[in-house]
Amino acid sequence: MLYLAAFLLFAISVSLTTVDWTPYPEKSYYKKTMAALDGLPVTGSDRGFLLGGWASANMTPEKPVPLVAYRPRGNYEFVQDSSYIKALVVGNGDITLAFLNYELLIVHPKLAEALTNEIRERAIPVDRVYFTATHTHSGMGGTIPGPVGNLALGGWNQPLVDGIAGGTIRALQEAISRMDTVRIRYKKSNARDFVSNRLVAGDPVDPFIRQFHLTNTAGRSASLVTFSAHATCLSSRFMGLSGDYPFYFSKELEADQDLVLFAAGAVGSHRPAIPGNNIENVRKYAAELGTILRQTPYRNGKQAETLLMAARLPLYLREPHYRISNNWRIRPWLFEWAIGDYPAHFDLVKIGNTLFISSSGEVSGVFYEAWEKKAAALGMNLMITTFNGGYIGYITPDNYYQESYYEVRDMNFYGPYNGAYFNEVIGRLIDLGASW
Repeated sequence: MLYLAAFLLFAISVSLTTVDWTPYPEKSYYKKTMAALDGLPVTGSDRGFLLGGWASANMTPEKPVPLVAYRPRGNYEFVQDSSYIKALVVGNGDITLAFLNYELLIVHPKLAEALTNEIRERAIPVDRVYFTATHTHSGMGGTIPGPVGNLALGGWNQPLVDGIAGGTIRALQEAISRMDTVRIRYKKSNARDFVSNRLVAGDPVDPFIRQFHLTNTAGRSASLVTFSAHATCLSSRFMGLSGDYPFYFSKELEADQDLVLFAAGAVGSHRPAIPGNNIENVRKYAAELGTILRQTPYRNGKQAETLLMAARLPLYLREPHYRISNNWRIRPWLFEWAIGDYPAHFDLVKIGNTLFISSSGEVSGVFYEAWEKKAAALGMNLMITTFNGGYIGYITPDNYYQESYYEVRDMNFYGPYNGAYFNEVIGRLIDLGASW
């Protein structure tokens, strides 16, 4: 019994430790991020014109692979919707930027690395890549390595990843070949009845569909659209491969334009307000979102804004804080073995007066109103996206942190005060974007 007690004590000591409650401004990671922000290299220019091109490629596997999200569900049993890669390329001769969109739960860091390497090896003439995902919870697994990935998320399927990389190259090459002079427009539509706060009823939500629209000289058009409702309309018992409501919403809008990239917005804390969880309900939900967006006019103002600027900010973090209680967490080495230790970052892009900010954290829409008001006061539209090729879990308001919610206990990977930390960094990024 003494030996057993000693072993258990040893096991606990090497696998558990206490939560670090040191305020974030006192930590070295905060100071490193602020220093990086102060010296952030920026590329881009205003040449008086913008070029744009767009294309898509089918990435549906030839054979069934595991479904991802909710729990281990096994291979999908049928293809409800094909899965696509979509590329939107914008340039001006000085810089070429590619928005890449995947009908996946996330763009895992290892997948982003594999795709970036393939783009470089093929010498695709793109200076920067801005990754996005639809965040479908009925999409394919096979792109998330590691013990937890292997257990619940389909693991790492190299042939599947190779196929996704090949489709990415095809979509990029076609989009680049179609580049033409474009004009840009922006609008946002209030869809308050279609999204709710899934953590605290009555707490704020981000209710807006946002659309960044490009039209070329031939009258062809494409859009990047964001919304903050999680793509969780379909039941966890649904065994078909599907893009959930983003797939059908995009199809609805593509009746009027060539291509729509649906990028998950500030989806943390937000669920879709939908009466049922079958395909018929999802189609109706997507159609109603489409109607709301179409009925909203584009904002007045300049239609030929041609500024194109971009930057990437490395984001430094507290050591991993995967908690088992309010004050106890597993040690970082155990988290890194199970989940991985990947760099986080923000991508910052400004096209005309629309500022795009991507996050490696699944940001809560509760923050969005204050950020958008700040951007508007500085003369900018703001589009926040997530799943940018890094993943650090959920970023929620700090007053949620001691609650037992899934998003803050199981999925807030890097400790207390990340809400305030992100709020400060994104505020600084908005200021930076306004200075361009």
